[in-house]
Amino acid sequence: MHEHRLETLQVGALRMRVASQGSGPLVLLCHGFPESWYAWRHQLAALSAAGFRAVAPDMRGYGGTDAPPEAESYTMLHLVGDMVELVNVLGESEAVIVGHDWGAPVAWNAAMLRPDLFRAVAGMSVPFHPPAREDLLSALARQGVQTFYMQYFQTPGVAEREFEADPEATIRRVTFSMSGDGPDHVVAGILAPGTGFLDNTVDPETLPDWLSSEEIAYVAGEFARTGFRGGLNWYRSIRRSSELMSAWRGCVIRQPSLFVAGAEDDVLKFPGAQARIANLARVLPGLRGCHILDGAGHWIQRERSAEVSELLVAFLKGL
Repeated sequence: MHEHRLETLQVGALRMRVASQGSGPLVLLCHGFPESWYAWRHQLAALSAAGFRAVAPDMRGYGGTDAPPEAESYTMLHLVGDMVELVNVLGESEAVIVGHDWGAPVAWNAAMLRPDLFRAVAGMSVPFHPPAREDLLSALARQGVQTFYMQYFQTPGVAEREFEADPEATIRRVTFSMSGDGPDHVVAGILAPGTGFLDNTVDPETLPDWLSSEEIAYVAGEFARTGFRGGLNWYRSIRRSSELMSAWRGCVIRQPSLFVAGAEDDVLKFPGAQARIANLARVLPGLRGCHILDGAGHWIQRERSAEVSELLVAFLKGL
């Protein structure tokens, strides 16, 4: 079987690095923070073997893809637009889109905005929630929350200094601590007053079987080269994205859909997350499966690579 291929494509105004493997119907794989195309390497191989053309880009702001410096260039419309243009550049007229972490909202919204182009959608870790009247940051402020990690990420330079002091330690600590093998004390992204994000993580004595030192070194090397600002700018566009998406408030996704998450994922402890999962069948009338995998944490497609790949292949073959 052929290995994945890395190439840089001109996708709209961006130079975008993409990893691709296989031939057949197109499946786009959208990663989250702080990751890269590399997070999908197991699924690239599995989908290729199953007869699909799997493509995993470095998303806007990451890795080998351009990273505009201003936060205003990272709204949801920019991110969805990148995926629409990528399908066109790849010479296809339709695709299935899959996303994890921040990539999940990109996938959900791409399917909602362009049902003509994205014939099915799968989201991991972050359940779909139609555009709402109030954005998350405003809701947190109204509830008196001041130390949620997304609030900490808002001021340019603060999280960058913390994360870039030692990128390898950052990736190692964040990846381990948010996994199913991580500590129990990481609670729903709430930071102690006056502390940084990494103060809420631990450095593992040994790595779990699914996480290698080579993987950490590769991902950390990407961030050592690019910095973390591109990924953090996604968080700094939350309010602007909410404003721009107001025309689609309350919209549902009718295409075939799939949701997968780990039972120990901190995202499922966020305010309102369980209610959103319970509501999935209403906002995703084409839902063909909601799978919560016991013992797994946030990095579901890496922690349970074989199981997630099997779920994806079964979903894709059932379309």
